[in-house]
Amino acid sequence: MSFDLVLFGGTGDLCWRKLMPALFQAFKHGTLPAGVRIIGIGRDDLSDERYRALIASRFDHVELEKRPSSEEFDRFAALLEFVSMDLSKPEHYSFLKNKLDQRQADTVVMYLATAPNLFATIAEQLRAAGLNTPHTRIVLEKPLGHDLASNRAINQTVGQVFSEQQIYRIDHYLGKPAVQNLFALRFGNALFEPLWRREHIANIQITIAEELGVEKRGAFYETTGALRDMVQNHALQLLCAIGMEPPINSHADAIRDEKLKVLRSLKPWTAETLAQDVIRGQYSAGAIAGQAVPGYREELGVNPSSNTETFVALRTEIMNWRWAGVPFYIRTGKRLAGRDSRIVVNFRPTPHAIFNSQIGMANRLVINLQPKDGLELHLLAQAQDKRQNSNNLAPVHLDLDFDKRFGAERVGAYERLLLDVMDGRLNLFVRSDEQEEAWRWVEPILDHWRNDAQGPRPYASGTWGPSATSAMIARDDSCWSEEC
Repeated sequence: MSFDLVLFGGTGDLCWRKLMPALFQAFKHGTLPAGVRIIGIGRDDLSDERYRALIASRFDHVELEKRPSSEEFDRFAALLEFVSMDLSKPEHYSFLKNKLDQRQADTVVMYLATAPNLFATIAEQLRAAGLNTPHTRIVLEKPLGHDLASNRAINQTVGQVFSEQQIYRIDHYLGKPAVQNLFALRFGNALFEPLWRREHIANIQITIAEELGVEKRGAFYETTGALRDMVQNHALQLLCAIGMEPPINSHADAIRDEKLKVLRSLKPWTAETLAQDVIRGQYSAGAIAGQAVPGYREELGVNPSSNTETFVALRTEIMNWRWAGVPFYIRTGKRLAGRDSRIVVNFRPTPHAIFNSQIGMANRLVINLQPKDGLELHLLAQAQDKRQNSNNLAPVHLDLDFDKRFGAERVGAYERLLLDVMDGRLNLFVRSDEQEEAWRWVEPILDHWRNDAQGPRPYASGTWGPSATSAMIARDDSCWSEEC
């Protein structure tokens, strides 16, 4: 079977930072389908050879273990071609069609690694050129719009050109091995599912923390912010994976139906909960790893009086029989104390204490997403006390490191998702109604902030965000995992 992978935005940041390294890894691992051709699309006037040289130079900036040797790149580069296009000109799509028709690949994947305001234009031009065949798949990168209305407009336009089964809305967090193992943990084992409910779980914490600031993406971040960039997609997808009911099978729509139910069950916002249970922050100057770093308003491309949030923490609940009354906490931000993405499931204490233990939240399951990838199960054990008849307990934990266990077998997020697109698997992609429901839930927060003169709370770079975040969780007599 032959494949043509067409990368719109083929000279852009996402292409050389994520997509090309992922494609090379698949090529190196021997999992890239035989007969694949990769066509970069961009405004630059480049020959195939100059495009290959450009991609080769970009590989010098990716992670060391993902860089090819010169011999490896030469073999990979034979798959690369380039087409110069102005995405607003119909005749350029006709040229692309002629190029694709010469080969007549069995499957054509159109990957839109462009600004989302171009998605509708590209889809309509593909239809006008006759490039929306039944053998075509289209991949849409986030962010898919900036609010519910723009998201719905993009989905409606693209949906008139391609069927839902041809549309792959990508959220790279769903491709992470740890997230896939979350599904395996829940639905492939009998151990946890009986405990996975309100009777046994006190609260669940989702943290997506970054040490980096906005770097050179200040202008982009000014129009996005942490809520749109991380909560509406990544964090809510993690919440769905944690909170969903077991699907009837592993088919894509069975999984996505259950995720949609979670989104529809999220507790609606009120004026009171918006004021108490949602905190936004913005990093000020501080230190990361002992190095001084500037505040957000001093970053390149940022308005010196900007009110864009670089941190969000919130509390919500899933209003159904399984989860009623269980708080779900989400926090995400830039310039925090560490690069640490994890899900912490805190179990309720024993109903009656017979040991002398001052330890608070003793039993917890930690699902590490990055930089570490694995599971930790925290328990209590008999303390090794020299006194006879000691009745004290001590914390212990079981630690499963997936990188050590599986090693070279691990597949990166974009590599996994690109291979799934080529194989026609939709399980790890987001359906349009999921996306719209997520936007519907976050939109009251955006409306509240628009009318809130207070603006984001400042927090020093290198900390865990505004102090109000700890106060919010303390109202439930709890604390963040690093504080307990």
